Amino acid sequence: MSDMRHTLPIAPQFYVTAPQPCPYLDGRTERKLFTSLQGENSQRLNDALSKQGFRRSQNVLYRPTCADCTACLSARIRVADFEPSRTQRKILKASAHLRRNATSPWATEDQFSLFRRYLDARHADGGMADMDVFEFAAMIEETPIKSRVIEYSRPGQTIEKSSRGRILTAVSLTDVFDDGLSMVYSFYDPDFASLSLGTFIILDHIDIAREAGLSYVYLGYWVPGSRKMGYKANFSAVEIYKNGAWQDLGNPQDHLGERGPLSVDPISEQVAKIALPQTGSFP
Repeated sequence: MSDMRHTLPIAPQFYVTAPQPCPYLDGRTERKLFTSLQGENSQRLNDALSKQGFRRSQNVLYRPTCADCTACLSARIRVADFEPSRTQRKILKASAHLRRNATSPWATEDQFSLFRRYLDARHADGGMADMDVFEFAAMIEETPIKSRVIEYSRPGQTIEKSSRGRILTAVSLTDVFDDGLSMVYSFYDPDFASLSLGTFIILDHIDIAREAGLSYVYLGYWVPGSRKMGYKANFSAVEIYKNGAWQDLGNPQDHLGERGPLSVDPISEQVAKIALPQTGSFP
């Protein structure tokens, strides 16, 4: 008799958050579908669900599942097809003096100091405004998958300089997938906002992914009509996850209708449609 083996899917439990004010569109509420990341299958589960519009926050994977809105669309850049615009080439040139350093996900005092300055200058009323050093350390260090902290520093001679005479200027917490890089959270020195460091970090991640032979840079959610998220549509070769599949962004104006009330599948149907990775085998 032949040796027949069957694989079993990883079967996580999914939950839904209580409604709360939407951080992107005024007057709306949001809910999230989420599951925990734990155990030896965390990396495979993260890889699989991230390709279906999920994002990671520490040891949780989540995806918006609002009752009457599907405006939040996961976005990624196709590395092979990306071509920088004239403005983006200028941004790369202006920040060419920054030195990149990829480290393990470990929080430092310099990172937290830069993080606080960034929040105070740009997101003083945001959901992370009250984050203390312990919560910051948890954001950076609590990761059950392959993650890196990408630091960017500039030459300088101040009391804040590192032992190598460079000043921390920008940071990105980045996850490594089987097919790309995911920018979990990034922040930078607000005194250098004129360098468009947020855009520079994305452009540099495209270079990192290209060098590593990875196909995508995942940008998180793009929300048509939201000023906070509008910059993501400025990159070429952007795809969005919509109606269960990745597709070219095309004209951003074509997606503004996602702000209106739509027919949203019940949670049970949404969960049933999630493709889970396979794990293990039995005779």
